[in-house]
Order: sequence, then C-alpha cells, then structure tokens
Amino acid sequence: MRVLRILLLVLIVVYLLPAGLSLLLWKLGEHPSSWREADWSSAAVLPAPTASQEAAVYILAARTGGLKGALSEHSWVVLKPAGARTYERFDKVGWGSPIRRNGYAADGRWYSNTPRIVAELQGRAAETAIPQIRAAIDDYPFAARGGYRIFPGPNSNSFVAHVLRNVPSLGAVLPPAAVGRDFPVDGKLLSFDGEFRASLFGYAGVAVGATSGLEVQILGLVAGVDPFRGLLKVPGFGSFSIVG
Repeated sequence: MRVLRILLLVLIVVYLLPAGLSLLLWKLGEHPSSWREADWSSAAVLPAPTASQEAAVYILAARTGGLKGALSEHSWVVLKPAGARTYERFDKVGWGSPIRRNGYAADGRWYSNTPRIVAELQGRAAETAIPQIRAAIDDYPFAARGGYRIFPGPNSNSFVAHVLRNVPSLGAVLPPAAVGRDFPVDGKLLSFDGEFRASLFGYAGVAVGATSGLEVQILGLVAGVDPFRGLLKVPGFGSFSIVG
C-alpha cells in the first residue's frame, strides 16, 4: 500500500498538477473560438526560400487549437531542395488529403499560434537528408485517408516522429507536448534505434537515450530530464532550461 501511495503522489505532483495548471492558464488566455476565426498566415519564422541557394530542412511545431492546445502541439515537415524557390510542407491531419502537401504556408501559424523550429539542416547535410525524408514520408504506414486518431495516435505528431526516427541526422525528438509522438507506428512495443523505447500502444511509455534524455509518458503527458541539453520536461508546458 505504501508503494501505491507513493506512486499516486508522484502521478499527482509530476503529471496531474502541471497539466491542470496548463489547462487553467490556457483557459484564461485568448484563443480563436473556431478554425474559421484562426490566423493561418505565415509567421515569418523561416527565411525567404530565395534567400539562399542551399538546401534546407525544417521540423516545426506550434500549439494546436481548442482546449487541447493547453496540452498538445501540432508538428510538420518543411523541405527546400538546393536551388528551389519555394518550400514544401508536409502535414498529417484528420481531414483532407492523407498526407497534406503545401496545405498551409511553410511557417504558417497553427490556430493563430506561432510555430517554432524544432530541428533544421542546411546545405550538404540537408541535401543528403531530403531523399531520406521523402522515403520516410512515402513509407508512413498510416498515410491513407482515415489513418488518423487524435489520441493516442497515429496523428500528426506520430507522422513527424516517424520521419525523425528514420532520419537520424536530424538529431532531434519532438517536443514533450507533441501528443502522439510516442505511438509505435511500426507496431513494436520495444525498440532500439540509437535510443531505447518502450511503448504501451502510445498510452504510456519510456524513452532513454542521447537525444531524448530520460522521458516517462503517461496518457500523452511527458515528464523527464535531458542532462545533455540541460532541459527539464514538464507535462503540458514542454521543456525548460535548467542551465544558468
């Protein structure tokens, strides 16, 4: 019984209280009431595609809409081959095309929320990665229409996490608030792709490695620490630097 009480206390303090506070703060903020009222225009986060002839790759993420925005983000992939004058954006969404290509501005706001860059490659590294990224996009096992479930996945973040895991040169994982990123799209409950991962069909999981640090996910809420980058991962809020 003592062990159960300790586990319950940890669950409340580490997961439920931060998630509840994030929900409260979100409710107190101002957000569009529907997708029609939201701003989807470019946030000018990325340089103009014509600013450089070099290839570029970006992974972006932004808070999503409605109440779920308090706890979750949406992520997507942006590519620019060498010499290209436009970006290509790829999203997995629950409506429209199975994998939506250029459905929005490359750095467009998501439900009025400004995106940020999660990972990027430039120049020769991007040139090498782009064919690998296209192959991962083509190989995504839930690309067909209807291959989307908000929780525990597969969703938009499951798609981008699949790309990141298949292109290790990107050297990143999605933010802790990218709910659905831990869904095992390959069906493997245990895996080692440079990092050890265990997943209970996306409902709970553990990740340990140089890219993730230590993460424990329960019902989409991620808590953990990344000692390599000096980050504390807090459910609902994301990552905070613990380095002065």
